[in-house]
Amino acid sequence: MSKEFEIVCEGEFPGTPEQVWDAVTTETAAWLFPTDGMLGEDLVSERPTHHVNRMDGADGWFNRLEQVIEARPNGRSFLRWVHSGVFAEDWDNQYDGASAHTVFYLHTLAEYLKHFAGRPVVFASVDGPAASTTAGAFDLVKAALGLAAGAAAGDSVPVALPGIASDVAVVDFWNDHFIGLRTGDALYRFFGRNAFGAPVGVTVHHFGGADATALRDSWQDWLDRIFD
Repeated sequence: MSKEFEIVCEGEFPGTPEQVWDAVTTETAAWLFPTDGMLGEDLVSERPTHHVNRMDGADGWFNRLEQVIEARPNGRSFLRWVHSGVFAEDWDNQYDGASAHTVFYLHTLAEYLKHFAGRPVVFASVDGPAASTTAGAFDLVKAALGLAAGAAAGDSVPVALPGIASDVAVVDFWNDHFIGLRTGDALYRFFGRNAFGAPVGVTVHHFGGADATALRDSWQDWLDRIFD
């Protein structure tokens, strides 16, 4: 049964209102995913303070995003992010998943603004095979990265990343379902979507001039081999 939802997140972010506006409107590949042609119609576009976008579909379905941005001292901004729409089925699970993803995405937005704002990005996104939908699948991803069970946000840890013999990353986000790693030239995001009935996933936001195809292929191979 279809039912409307609303997810609201707000807080201070590094960056001026103009930087935050650019990030949430035209630089989404740097922290979320490329959204060109995906979001429907701009209902409000008042740079750099207010943006509303809405997409409508059949039987009353819609998806709406609103961002309200206000200047704060010391080059920072306040952002109010509102995501509303309709889930057609499995409402509780979809709402829980979307809410958790929103928190992680907006954390990644803050990481981008603080460490990589304005730099060109190469984006890659891969999903695991069907076997990665099972309970315990995300634990296998953690093990493949070489992350210890006691790792926590703020730790600097040696990690095993595709195409790199070894690297030290900062754990910028860690909970049961999501991991964020930051190196000197990239943000690596790991999604335990098996908790919500989907395959685990990885996105990479690379700011060091990586080849897009090679980046995607190396991570797909890495993820597939975990579940062979």
